[in-house]
Amino acid sequence: MKYYKKLIGEKCYLTSVASDDAESWTCWFNDLEVTVPLGNEAYIPTSLDKEREGIEHALKSGAHMFSIVDLQSDIAIGRCLLFDVNLIDRNAKLGIFIGNKEFWGKGFGSDALRLLLDYGFNLLNLNNIMLGAFAFNERAIQCYKKVGFKEIGRRRQARIIGGVKYDSVLMDMLAEEFESIFVKPIIASSSAGH
Repeated sequence: MKYYKKLIGEKCYLTSVASDDAESWTCWFNDLEVTVPLGNEAYIPTSLDKEREGIEHALKSGAHMFSIVDLQSDIAIGRCLLFDVNLIDRNAKLGIFIGNKEFWGKGFGSDALRLLLDYGFNLLNLNNIMLGAFAFNERAIQCYKKVGFKEIGRRRQARIIGGVKYDSVLMDMLAEEFESIFVKPIIASSSAGH
């Protein structure tokens, strides 16, 4: 499949989702290793038709949703999005996952996260971006901290899995705490040429 590079990082790039992504999404969303850390996706069986419909809806509604693609192989490895975007108060929520387990623990999540934050802060002009993670998902929490998210609170015992109760960890970042890696350098090089 041909992907188009919207935002380019060191390891991956973000591109508009495409209907051809539905097959990968169906595999990922039916894999409990992928979905248990995400949340409700673990409880909802999905089909190829349902994922195609979701992608078509995202495209028609102008959702701020991207496929994460490996820069070297051009293989889609995950998805990220900004949702509940509030352009008046300039805030949004963020969701991200790497569905292809061969790319776990190799820095692709943090690279994609920086690109999505750059998009949110420097193209959508957001001021605050928030996310949540379950306390057992230490790998994700460490990734978010590495990128610059700060814990702002917890919802205690908000998720029960296998009879065990886990807190939901809430984190956010402000625009002033983020350093652009892609958007601002493009603006700088464009304005230098005029």
